[in-house]
Amino acid sequence: MDNRVLMWLAVAMIWLLVYQAWQRDYAPRPAPAAVETVETPQIPVTDAPPQLTDNRADAPPPAPTVAGITDTAPDHSRLLTVKTDVYDLAIDLNGGNLVDVVLLDYPIAKEVPDVKVELLNVEAQNTTALQTGLLAAQGLPSPTHDAQYSATRNEYELGAGDDQLQVTLRWSQGDIEVDKIYTFYRGRYNILLEYNVRNLSGAAWSGAQYAQLKGVGGPVKRSMTDVDSYSFRGAVVYDGESYEKYDTKDLTKNPIDTQATGGWIANIQHHFLAAAVPPAEELISYKSRTPDERTMLISGVGPLYSVANGAEHVFAQQFFVGPKLQNQMEETAPGLRLSVDYGMLTIIAQPMFWLLDTIHSYTGNWGWAIILLTILIKLLFYPLAQKAGRSSAKMRAVAPRLKSIQERYKDDKQAQSKAMMELYKKEKINPASGCLPLLIQMPVFLALYWVLIESVELRQAPFMWWIQDLSSRDPYFVLPVIMAGAMYVQTKLNPAPPDPTMAKVMTFMPIVMSIFFMFFPAGLVLYWVVNTVLSVAQQWRINKVVGVTQ
Repeated sequence: MDNRVLMWLAVAMIWLLVYQAWQRDYAPRPAPAAVETVETPQIPVTDAPPQLTDNRADAPPPAPTVAGITDTAPDHSRLLTVKTDVYDLAIDLNGGNLVDVVLLDYPIAKEVPDVKVELLNVEAQNTTALQTGLLAAQGLPSPTHDAQYSATRNEYELGAGDDQLQVTLRWSQGDIEVDKIYTFYRGRYNILLEYNVRNLSGAAWSGAQYAQLKGVGGPVKRSMTDVDSYSFRGAVVYDGESYEKYDTKDLTKNPIDTQATGGWIANIQHHFLAAAVPPAEELISYKSRTPDERTMLISGVGPLYSVANGAEHVFAQQFFVGPKLQNQMEETAPGLRLSVDYGMLTIIAQPMFWLLDTIHSYTGNWGWAIILLTILIKLLFYPLAQKAGRSSAKMRAVAPRLKSIQERYKDDKQAQSKAMMELYKKEKINPASGCLPLLIQMPVFLALYWVLIESVELRQAPFMWWIQDLSSRDPYFVLPVIMAGAMYVQTKLNPAPPDPTMAKVMTFMPIVMSIFFMFFPAGLVLYWVVNTVLSVAQQWRINKVVGVTQ
C-alpha cells in the first residue's frame, strides 16, 4: 500500500476515536418516542415519584403522592448488615431500603485493593440511591420507602454451603401485614425483592409496587489518563425494544413519561450500574424529574392489584446492583447487557467480546486471549492481506522504474500518470489493493477499543510482567516503543514514497503513532503490536518469494 494512504488512514482512525468520544458525551440525543396512551396507572411529575389511579369501575380513590428520595443520613442504630461472597451491604429499617452496597471483588484502584467500589449510598454525593415500596389506594395503609420495618436480627451472612441468603423485614398497620423479603445469591449481582401482603382488614386492599433511582448525570472532568471520565454517566430507560440514555440536560428538556412492558430503568456509570427490573409481563409507568442540574430521579410503578380480605398476594421485582457482567445481566433481563455501551460499533463489538471471552475461558489470561484473537483476525483476513502484500512487493520491485518515469516526465504530469498506469497494467499491479485490508480491519480495531474500555471483565485485568491492567495505559510505555519499532520495520518493507518530503514524514510516522498509542489501553496496544509483527513477518516472506531486495 502507498505509505501516504497508510498515514492518512492512521490520522482518520485517531480522529474517528475522538469523534466517537465527543458523540458519546456532547451530541444531542433524540427526544423519547411518543407512546400510545393506554389505561394504566399514571405517575405525575411532582416532587415525588408515583401516584396511582385505577381505571376499573369499582376502583378505590387514587393513592396519595409519595415523598421523593430520602437524602437524610440513615439511623445507624436501625441498620442491618448483610454480607455475601460479593456484597458487603446495609439495609435501613427506616424504609427497608438498600442504603450502602460495597462490591467486595472490585477495588476502586488496583494500587489500593482494600478500598472497594461503593455503588449505593444515600449519603454520598456521587453515588446512586435506590428506594422501593408499595403504594396503596388513598386512605389505605401501605409500606412506602419511608415505612418503619422490623427484623429478627441485625446481622446476616451467607453461609459457606449456602447458595442464597434471605433477609425478611416485617411491617404491619392495622390488619395489613407485609413481609419485605430480599434474596441474595452466591456469586451473583441480581437481587430478588418480594412483598408478601396479607390482608386481614375485613375489606379489599389495593396497591402497587414501585422503585425509584436517584443518580448524578452532570458534566464530568475529562482526563487523558482516566478512561472512566469518558464513559457515560446517567439514567437509562429500556422499554422492551429500545434503549435510551439520558443526562440531566436531556431529562430537563424532555422528562421521561412513558409506559412499557418488558423494560427496566437504571443508573449507569463506567463498568457499574444499579437497575430496577419489574416483572416482564406488567405494564410499568416510568417518570423522571431533575431537582437540580446534576441530580436526576427516575421511577417506575406497576399496576394495582386487589387483595381480598383474608387473602395474600406476592409482589416481586429484581434489581441488578454491581458490575456490568454481560452473562449475568443477560440472564437477569432482556436488553440489560446494552448498558455495556459499545456505541455505533456494538454489532461488531458484542460478537468480538463473546469470542474474546470464549478464548479467555481456555487461557485464563486476558492478555493471551487478545493475542490469540489477533491471530484469528489475521487468519480471517489472510487472503486479502496476502493479495495486498504481493501488490506491495511488486510496487517495491518496480520502484526504480517508477522513479525513472517521474524523472523523464517531470514537466508533463499527464504523460507521467499515463506511463505509470501502463507500467502497473503490464506488471499486473493494483496500487489501491493495499488499502482494503486496513479499511476492513479499522472497524475491528475501533470495536476492540470499546471492548477494552467498556467491558468490566477486563477492568484491572493483568497480563504479565509490567502489564497489570490491560484496560489502562502501559505504565512504562514499553508496548508503544515496541510498536514504533515494528511499524518502522514495516515501512522499510513497503515501497518508499517517491516524494522525498513524504518519505521523511513516513519515517517519523511510527514515532507519531506510538505517542498517540501511549494513552490507549495496554490491551489495544498489545493487539496492534501483535498485528504489526505478524504483518511484518508476512510481508518479509512475500518480498522474499517475489524476489524483492530488502
